[in-house]
Amino acid sequence: MKTDELQKILADHKLWIETGDQEGKRADLRHADLRAADLRNADLADANLRNANLRNANLSHADLSDADLRDADLSDAYLRAADLRHADLSDAYLSDADLRHANFSGARLSGANLSGAYLRAADLRDANLGDAELRSADLSDANLTGAIFTLEFKNAALFRGTTFSEDAIPWVILNPRYSEFAESLTFVQNQSQRGII
Repeated sequence: MKTDELQKILADHKLWIETGDQEGKRADLRHADLRAADLRNADLADANLRNANLRNANLSHADLSDADLRDADLSDAYLRAADLRHADLSDAYLSDADLRHANFSGARLSGANLSGAYLRAADLRDANLGDAELRSADLSDANLTGAIFTLEFKNAALFRGTTFSEDAIPWVILNPRYSEFAESLTFVQNQSQRGII
């Protein structure tokens, strides 16, 4: 996508948000080719990015809350400190993405490919990670309180200092490296009561 076209879409979307959808237009970037795009600090809250190609894109500090990112390709993307609260990333590709300090609270990541993703200190409270691929993912210092996940957690590579809900204990201890990180882990009572599937 050409830079001027993208800037027009972003400007219209910003106006759409600021006026409560009375002016401007919601960003429709479905299937858009945004490889290596510079979207630092971009306001894409509630944008439609389904099936977008964002491989190697820089989305650090971007607002992607409530965005539709289903099946989007975010492989090798830079999303440090991005806001992805309540975003739908079902079946998205986030392999080897830099997701440090990103906020995924309440996000849907079911079926997402997070293999090799760098999720250090990410906020994953109440996120749905059911059937997500976590092979070689770094979840050190992340907050997974109330998160939903399955046996895929056994493939996570690093989770030193991570916080979980107490009802996640049966799943966490299945990880082959549990004993290595056990003393650094925190288990808290799950306030959301969403539980683990």
